[in-house]
Amino acid sequence: MRALSVGATGMMAQQLNVETISNNIANMTTTGYKRRRAEFQDLLYQSERRTGSATSDETRAPTGIQLGLGVKTAAVYPVTDQGELTNTENKLDVAIQGSGFFVVDKPDGEQAYTRSGNFQLSQDGNIVTPDGFELSPAIQVPVDATEVSINASGQVSAKISGQTNLQVLGQLELATFVNPAGLEASGSNLWMETEASGAPTLSTPGTEGAGTVLQGYLESSNVNPVQELTSLIMAQRAYDMNSKVITASDQMMSTITQMR
Repeated sequence: MRALSVGATGMMAQQLNVETISNNIANMTTTGYKRRRAEFQDLLYQSERRTGSATSDETRAPTGIQLGLGVKTAAVYPVTDQGELTNTENKLDVAIQGSGFFVVDKPDGEQAYTRSGNFQLSQDGNIVTPDGFELSPAIQVPVDATEVSINASGQVSAKISGQTNLQVLGQLELATFVNPAGLEASGSNLWMETEASGAPTLSTPGTEGAGTVLQGYLESSNVNPVQELTSLIMAQRAYDMNSKVITASDQMMSTITQMR
């Protein structure tokens, strides 16, 4: 009975949907998190009579008989909408307004990308992520710096004790991708380049399609709790309905086996 396997595919699909929604809800307060969405496709069809097949020497069937085999997961992809900007008043917190990712150097030599701008200083004065990964290009803040400022175009300057003029320390760069949804999430708010995302284009904030940066702010998660709870209810109802299909199919099979 096909309905058993069809209902099973529906339950597995909605289980994955709930798992995706639960991850979104769990990361409601994660800085720079991009909510993920599950997409589904119908499976193959079995044709018991093809559309347009001959029904006689002179006539053809205007419609056919196709029976679907269920549903499958097509993709679980990030929705890259801008999250709300939150004022933190921390001079090393930087938010991106628009497109782009900060570039960080991992210890294994690879580069990763992040929307989370909650930077800190290492023991050497370098600007790093909370995991200690250095920002690329590297920017070092002098020990005697009393204030750090970052303008909208990403220029990092510092006020040095005993000096009147600001000293330029470096320039932030943003990486943009043709298909940012094709980036691979690696955890710790980091993304990795893939063939689907395309190669990164590095540019100064505010140029070549890259967004600007805002010091003292962080980009919040773009998860909408009302939307996620609504999706959760719909997924739960769909799961229940598929389970009822399996129950009904089982009862039908039980009826057949009890016939004498």
